[in-house]
Amino acid sequence: MAKVPVDAEKVLRCRALAADVASDVQTMIDRHTTVGVERTVARAYGVEGADAEGTPLANALVDKLHQHGSTGLGVAYFLGRALAGGAADVQEAAERLAFGDEPLLAGDADDVEALRRALAPHTAAAVLRIDGARDERVRLKGELGVGPEPLKYVIVATGNIHDDATQAKAAAFAGSDIVAVIRATAQSLLDYVPEGATTEGYGGTFATQENFKIIRRALDEVSRALGRYVQQTNYSSGLCMSEIAWMAAVERLDMLLNDAMYGILFRDINMERTFIDQYFSRRVIARSRIVINTGEDNYLTTADAVERAHTVLASQFIKEAFAERAGLVPELMGLGHAYEIDPWLEDSFLLEVAQAQLVRQIFDRHPIKWMPPTKHKTGDIFHSHVHDAMFNLAGVLTGQSIELLGMFSEAVHTPLLMDRYLSLKSAKYIFGAARHLGDEFEWKADGKVATRARTILDEALTLLEDVQRESIWASIASGVFADVKRTRTGGKGHAGVVRRDGRYTNPLLDVLEGHPSGGAS
Repeated sequence: MAKVPVDAEKVLRCRALAADVASDVQTMIDRHTTVGVERTVARAYGVEGADAEGTPLANALVDKLHQHGSTGLGVAYFLGRALAGGAADVQEAAERLAFGDEPLLAGDADDVEALRRALAPHTAAAVLRIDGARDERVRLKGELGVGPEPLKYVIVATGNIHDDATQAKAAAFAGSDIVAVIRATAQSLLDYVPEGATTEGYGGTFATQENFKIIRRALDEVSRALGRYVQQTNYSSGLCMSEIAWMAAVERLDMLLNDAMYGILFRDINMERTFIDQYFSRRVIARSRIVINTGEDNYLTTADAVERAHTVLASQFIKEAFAERAGLVPELMGLGHAYEIDPWLEDSFLLEVAQAQLVRQIFDRHPIKWMPPTKHKTGDIFHSHVHDAMFNLAGVLTGQSIELLGMFSEAVHTPLLMDRYLSLKSAKYIFGAARHLGDEFEWKADGKVATRARTILDEALTLLEDVQRESIWASIASGVFADVKRTRTGGKGHAGVVRRDGRYTNPLLDVLEGHPSGGAS
């Protein structure tokens, strides 16, 4: 494949700076928990159901702990104590804690090791659920196989999960390799996950465990019919990031949009809350071997894609460092970028290719997720179709891993089935016709593509030096990424961040981090 010049020493320096940035944040993460993390632990241990008003039991339980100032001990502490005290199972323990008179403060006589022993079989069962779904995914992929890269990724979003299932199957028959059910508008701001299947949603469909199950069942059916495994994606971000990751893991999703920076910058969710939730969610994801997708593409919807291209690369280095600290291997890090340069800019295609090739080479083991043009699309569907075709050509030329296909009706309406079919047909044609184009030539050492790639890397290095010196907290506050400013203690959800008590108990996290004390292996 045609290569651009990459200074290996500068790449190493970028990674070292990103590691420092991530380590600073990890220090904070290791000392805190959140209501979202604790709800996830409760769900993993088997806390299920909701009351007549739709409030999940996991929320009722953790909210009560939080009101008593006991979140820092961990929900597992209290579940374990209730089990050790005679509760028949976790569900009964949760109901007694949420609605009864169980004490919600640490007791001087509490034996933390006894609580852990009471939780041990439930910890093992929780991990077994993750492992079972992971192993089934591996088996089906091996049996059916997957499509060639770039994988063709499309979105369905009707609001009605049953209609989404029908559209997902139609997309698979039309050639899609990956189907995402886009989440209902602003679900990331809900501090609970709705129960059951949903049939109404504005701008998308609610992410719920039952909805995940419905789409997985539909895609399994069509995968067997096609003899090709079709992958499922949803969104693990926002105030319920870690809960959704758990649901996705046990319902066998293949990919998750999972990125703290997206929630911080574009949904104004508190920085600390989101970084802590992201870490726990990624520990679940790493065990499940789900591929994450990060959201650098969004930076270029609010900032200029030429002037701020280096912020994408700098962010990718930081996201890689965060993911490593959560146990993710490179093959699970679907770092993001986007084709968002003004199409009327001279040599815009060459500038896009430079960025795409640079990212592909630096992160050579990563399943890179590339997003289509949206910012500069208008109601001209014919030009939009050509714009998307150029995106597809750049993708196959530079060896991208995953391409979310553009829709020619992007700026007009929610894509219809025929719109999606034509986008898939165009991608299939271009991916096939230009499959080995990148193997046939080399970029000039002093040409526009090579020069642009060098410039982006140099600017990314300078930016990372600034972020490392100032901290990511201060850098986000000053608007370094996406030209959006957020403060460390501002945004939604900060009240749900709690410092861990010295007796904090979370055997599930212990296992996910590789510590045997959690009671499972």
